[in-house]
This record gives sequence, structure tokens and C-alpha cells, in this order.
Amino acid sequence: MGGNDASIIEAGRNDGSRSHIGFSNMHKDNPKIIGFPQQARSNRYFREIGDLQLVMENALLDPVFQPILQLDSGEVFGYEGLIRGHPASSLYEPPQLFSAATKAGLLAELEHLCCRRVIKRFAQLKLGRQLFLNVSPQTVLQVREDVQRIAHFIRGCGLRTEQVTVELTEHHRVNDTTAFRQALVLFRSLGFRVALDDLGEGFSGLRLWSDLHPDYVKIDMHFVQGISQDPVKFQFLKSLQQIAQNCGSALVAEGVEDAADLRLLRDLGVALAQGFLISRPMQNPPSAVNIDLHEMINSPVISIYPEAKIAASHTVSVERLMAKVHAVAPDTQNETVLHRFERDPELGALPVVDDKKPVGLINRHLFIEQFVRAFRHELHGRKPCTMYMDSLPLVVEKSVTIQELSSILVESDQRYLSEGFIIVDGGCYSGLGRSQDLIREMTKLQLEAARYANPLTMLPGNVPINEHTERLVDSRVQFVAAYSDLNYFKVFNDTYGYHLGDEMIKICARVLGDICDPQKDFLGHIGGDDFIILFQSEDWEARCLSALEKFDREVSGLFTADDIKRGGILGEDRRGNKMLLPLTSLAIGAVIVKPGEFASHLQVATAATEAKKLAKREGRSNLWIERRSPAAAADRP
Repeated sequence: MGGNDASIIEAGRNDGSRSHIGFSNMHKDNPKIIGFPQQARSNRYFREIGDLQLVMENALLDPVFQPILQLDSGEVFGYEGLIRGHPASSLYEPPQLFSAATKAGLLAELEHLCCRRVIKRFAQLKLGRQLFLNVSPQTVLQVREDVQRIAHFIRGCGLRTEQVTVELTEHHRVNDTTAFRQALVLFRSLGFRVALDDLGEGFSGLRLWSDLHPDYVKIDMHFVQGISQDPVKFQFLKSLQQIAQNCGSALVAEGVEDAADLRLLRDLGVALAQGFLISRPMQNPPSAVNIDLHEMINSPVISIYPEAKIAASHTVSVERLMAKVHAVAPDTQNETVLHRFERDPELGALPVVDDKKPVGLINRHLFIEQFVRAFRHELHGRKPCTMYMDSLPLVVEKSVTIQELSSILVESDQRYLSEGFIIVDGGCYSGLGRSQDLIREMTKLQLEAARYANPLTMLPGNVPINEHTERLVDSRVQFVAAYSDLNYFKVFNDTYGYHLGDEMIKICARVLGDICDPQKDFLGHIGGDDFIILFQSEDWEARCLSALEKFDREVSGLFTADDIKRGGILGEDRRGNKMLLPLTSLAIGAVIVKPGEFASHLQVATAATEAKKLAKREGRSNLWIERRSPAAAADRP
């Protein structure tokens, strides 16, 4: 629910009894307190009960409504109906109000009264949109025989049942999904729609989604807030959006409070959003959002996905490397160990375990080499295997990351590289790991990281660069692809060394990052000293010029005084001739990409590369802007 409000309709009577819940038989006048539980009472308790009786006898309940925004148009799609108690009582906030009703055994009656108030007020406001009503699964089961009466009440208020969405709270477990599904069939047969509330917060949300096929699924605010900066939340919601498309459900993102989060949700294809950024719950809610929010939703600016950070921060535990190998006990005879190795040619080592704790490791090659020598079999065949085991094997917990294990192996005895290592869970033996599997997994991770993020600058690499370019092209928005490269970087790197060469690349990355608007502009590191900026900022040209000036200023400290005085570095040309080459500078080639001019990221990359080459012709810090059409630019000599 948006704004952390409690449900309009929560649970039935907490004593398990079934109460009649037809809307038409619950009137405003005089529902009575029917008795107190027998435990000791505090003054606060009696004050709450008195306030509850006052609220219910006089229907002192104020409905409020929070708009739900349609993200593809910026229009208000509907409203979630919420309730407030009497402001002069101790039960103004919904949690206190419903808690007091539960203690008094009047929760069902309060739910009915709240629901009537919300529906009537919504009809009076003539908002004409969808009304979302929070209803607990228990209440749905209780009212299934009164669905016709409920529908009659709604129509009597001037509303259509198709306007009402039963929003199922996830705070209570559904034990009988068959009966629950049958109850919802009755509601749907009369035109009601169904929403699943707060997915990710309560009980078995994905299972209910699969069983109930709701029209709407509301995502808990935990997975929404900060999504524009959180790659894990982004991947979670991206997966849910794919599920929603396959199931025919519409996602509703709750708790939206940030403009960047809202734009990302829009670009991800999420249908609806709700939260304080759009509007707080109000007694007289707006029928349309303010002009600033409407312009934000309809802005052509494409959001920047945070997923490029995932690969750089990705960790894999040692458990992935673990092979299940049956251990031997310390008193196992050497003959038995030999038979194990003979039966399994792939078995490189055997763990020795005593009372679940690893005490050693028997290396296959060392064991066979020693045991097959003359008379060893006859002398030692029936002796315990501990005589051939390494009593100080490498032992690691299965939760250790392979990056951490790699560092341990580098700093440890080199025999571990051939013997492998024992993997434990809480100190108890789980399995074996091999160093060759570790090396293979590390190589795979490094290659994957290189595809997604440059290890020197940690900026997005080629895969996310191409994906973001493709999104911009497909969205048919105008943007600028600015390809930057360093002039005479090789001579600097050769003369000053790779350490200062890396430092210059990092300075370049920082300078380019400083001129980008993180909400609009995408900075990627292609590799080496090549970078790309995909600008959506309208003042991109001024930003590029600022980068050129700032780069020249910041890298000046990397050159020696003699080179600065000479105005260049003594190096060699491609033929090996000694000559004075200019100091390293920054060249930027920019292509203005208009909607429909390019069909793919490959064409954009080709055009940006040509613009970069033209910028480098100057041999100094320079911005070259390709303003001609792609066809005309291709004819350039």
C-alpha cells in the first residue's frame, strides 16, 4: 500500500468465528462493544476502547485516496482507498485503529464500516477511475456467499463493479488456495478485478501470483525505492516485469518518491506507480498530476540502467567449486584407499574425516608413487591411511568467495595448487575443490567482468554500452555519441611507464564523468584510452569543451618540467626515427544521432569512430562535431 497505510479491510474475527459481512446489513448506527477479554486492563487499553466505541458509533472515519499513475501516459489510472480515524482520538493512525478493534473483537465490523465509507465517498467525488480496496484473504472467504449483495451496494452508490479492484493483502497466509481461488471466481464473475498487494513483503507472493492470476501485482516499496542506483533491485524488478508480461498482469510500483526511480520504472515497462512523488493520500485527491510530473513522465530522456555494476561486484562462493567425494575414516586401510583410486581415475585426492571434522588429505599421485614401491603394499597395505595423508591441508568454509580463495592460494604453500582443498560447512566436511576448477571459474568471472565493466575504471564496458545505445536508437530519441581518445598516449606510456599511463586513463575517466549528468548521460569505457559518452543533455557541446580544458589542466602534473618546457616528449615515430612528439591530449569526435537515422548500435559506433578519427587529426585537445547526415558523412574523403 502506498504511504504505509493499513488496510481498509483486514482480517475477520480473531477468535475464528464466522461473522455475516454483507455490506447492506452494516449500518452507521450503533455497533456496540460486545465485551472485554478477561486479561488485566491498563488505562491506555480502556482509553483506546472508549475511543473505538466513539469512532464506530458515530462513523468518525475519514476516507482518503492516493492516486495511481499510468506510466505510459502520465494520466491518473485509479486510486487506492485508505482510512483515517478521528483526529481527536488516540486512534487516528490506521495501525492503532485496527489494533484496538482486534483487541475488542470488532475487527470485522470496523472493516465493513470503513469499506462503506470509502466506497460512498469515492462515488461522491465522481472520480470515475479505478478504486483499489484492501481486503484480506480471510474476508474474501467469509463474504463469498454475499458477493451479489456487495455488488448491489456498489451499484447503488452509482459505481460499476468493474471499477472496483479487490486488493489482497499479503499479511495473512492463505492456507486453502482452492477455496480462495473459487471465491475470487465469484467476484470476477460480477466484474471485480483482483490485485495482489505488497509482493515481496508477506506470505508466498509468487505462489499466489501463479495460483490466482491477478489483474494487478503491487510491488513492495522496498524493491522500488532506490532502484535507479541499485543493480540488484533493478534485476529483481526486471524479472518480475517479464513474469507480468507472460502472465497478463500489470505491475504497480509502490512507494515511488524519487524522479530517477520513476523514469527507470517507465522505461522498464512497469504499467503503474504509486507514492508520495505522485501524491500523498488526500481527502480530495487530484484528477490529474501536476504539470512538472506530467512532463517528467513524457520526457524523451531515457533512463540509465544500473545493471552494468553487477558484473563488477559479482561474487561467487567456493561452494560452486565443490565436488561431493565420500571421505575415508582415519583407520581406513591403505589397501582400501588404493582400490578407491583404482576405481575412479578422475579422483585426485581423498579427504580423511573423523567425526565430521577433516583431519587430512591424501593426494592421489603422492600416495600411488609411494605405495607401489617394492614391498610397500605388503608392509603397509593393512595399516591406517593416515601414514600417507597430509595432516595440514587447506580447509575453507563454503561461504568464502573464490576471489578470497584465490588470494589465499597465492600467499600459501604451492603444494595446495596440486592437492586441492577441503570445503567445510561450519567446520564439518562438505566436499573437495580442485585448483584447476578455481582457475577456470576465476578466468570466466574476469572475462565476464571485462564484458560488462572495465577493471581499471570500473566504468561500463562494451556490452552495456551497446545495450544502452540500442535502447536510445529503438526509443527514437535524439542523442549525441561522443567518442573520446587520447592523442600520443603510446609515447607517454612507453616513456613514463604503464603505472602513470593507467593514472592518465583514470584522470580521463574522472574528467569525463564529472561533465556527465548521471540521470541523462551514459559514460562507458570501451578499452585502453577509448571512452564513449551517450549524451542526452542538451548542453552536451559545452560539457565536452569543459572536459578538454579540465583534462589538459589535470594531466599537466604527470609530465616532467623538461617535457613541459619542450612542449613534447622525445620519442620515436613508426619508422624508429627520434623526434619530438606533442604532449598527450584529449580528442572527442561527436555524432548527433537523430531519430530514425541509424538502425542499430553498430551504425552509431561506426559513425562515432569516424568522427573520433577526424578529431585526432588536429593532434591537440579538440572537439570535432559531425553534423552531416550519415550518408553524406560516409562520402567524406
